Amino acid sequence: MRLNDLLKQKKAAIVKQWFDMVVNTYPLDTSQFLKGQKDPFANPVGNTISQGIEPLFDELINKMDQNTITSFLEPILKIRAVQVMFSPSQAVAFIFSLKEVIRKNLKKETSDNEILNELLLFESKIDEMGLMAFDVFMKCREKIYAIKATDERNRTFKAFERAGLVAESQDAW
Repeated sequence: MRLNDLLKQKKAAIVKQWFDMVVNTYPLDTSQFLKGQKDPFANPVGNTISQGIEPLFDELINKMDQNTITSFLEPILKIRAVQVMFSPSQAVAFIFSLKEVIRKNLKKETSDNEILNELLLFESKIDEMGLMAFDVFMKCREKIYAIKATDERNRTFKAFERAGLVAESQDAW
């Protein structure tokens, strides 16, 4: 049996364990909430993670379309980008945790050299997705910093304008 077939058979268990690993990157009380609260309006972070990781797993098994992967990574990483508790490496580490989940679920099957070789190739796809995730995360952080810089510039300009130190319009900036 080929690796993709095994992964499809064990998909539900793998995705659930991967979700648990992702939410376990949060503090204990937060992670318990993210796992327990099923209402998407009461738990948008948990819902976003849950809605994103299954299609990401499907892309790894199937065609690895970069646009599709980015579309599912973006919502998850936007959340992690605004959460200052995560460094860039911590924010994208959840992608690489999938390797551990798969190895645990395929422990018996990896004794077959063919499956083991396929697993190594599959893990390189996970690495590729991790690099895509890093790019997406950094774009999100750059946008946050640009918004903060613009906001600070506007506040400073308005303070100078109120103090009568500048008379030109803000459009000149």
